[in-house]
Amino acid sequence: MPMPANHPVRVIAVTSGKGGVGKTNLSVNLSVALARRGERVLLMDADLGLGNVDVLLGLKSDKNLSHVLANQATLDDILLEGPEGVGILPASSGVKHMAELSAAENTGLIQAFSGLKRPLDTLIIDTAAGIADSVVRFSQASNAVIVVVCDEPASITDAYAMIKVLSREHGVSRFFVVANMVRDAGEGRRLFDKLNAAAARFLDVTLVHLGSVPFDEYLRRAIQRQKPVLQAFGGARASRAFGEIADQVMRWPKPSGAEGHLQFFVERLVQATSDLEAF
Repeated sequence: MPMPANHPVRVIAVTSGKGGVGKTNLSVNLSVALARRGERVLLMDADLGLGNVDVLLGLKSDKNLSHVLANQATLDDILLEGPEGVGILPASSGVKHMAELSAAENTGLIQAFSGLKRPLDTLIIDTAAGIADSVVRFSQASNAVIVVVCDEPASITDAYAMIKVLSREHGVSRFFVVANMVRDAGEGRRLFDKLNAAAARFLDVTLVHLGSVPFDEYLRRAIQRQKPVLQAFGGARASRAFGEIADQVMRWPKPSGAEGHLQFFVERLVQATSDLEAF
């Protein structure tokens, strides 16, 4: 049976203005850290045409979201069991059509969530980088949007551009920022302050510094082993940082009432698709 209608689900979109800033690593390790704190977590690879969460974790599956779209499988059918019991919804990789879905196809994929049977507390959506239509939809429909940024001009500029589009054109007004691949917490804070200053001057948004993840050789080694750094090297600096970010997320108030139910997430996604068609 699908989840009870009164069960609150926290939905978090993890995104970035450009690729290569560590967005998927944050999604994976945050999922693992939350699962260790007792959350039932589902991680959706929403980079629909270039998915890599399953590869990052060394998982293999014969089916993915493209099969759900073709009505050849349900979301429960394609679910993979990830580390610490995290459920993984894999995307297709190298399938151009999946990156260019029509509004009707996106709506069909979105509505598949209404029949999801696996119980969960937190749904983490690892979006594509940039401002693709799917990124906008998932960001609009989530309870929280985490923006991953690193200290290089293109990353900062693209993160600002994404925040600008989501806020001015699609009504997202609050963003949580993670500074990644920094030397220390001080550098991470300065990076956040730089982005926040520009946003405060030109945009009507609220940015919240969620934390910083240091550049860590052990993170690279974990990627080579196809394991989350939290599992491969629990004492690494990056592992501690991911844990601290998870602690902050756990302190967020749980969604309540209709807004907390996964069905509401589906309805908001469908509405976001309609808004994009009108736009």
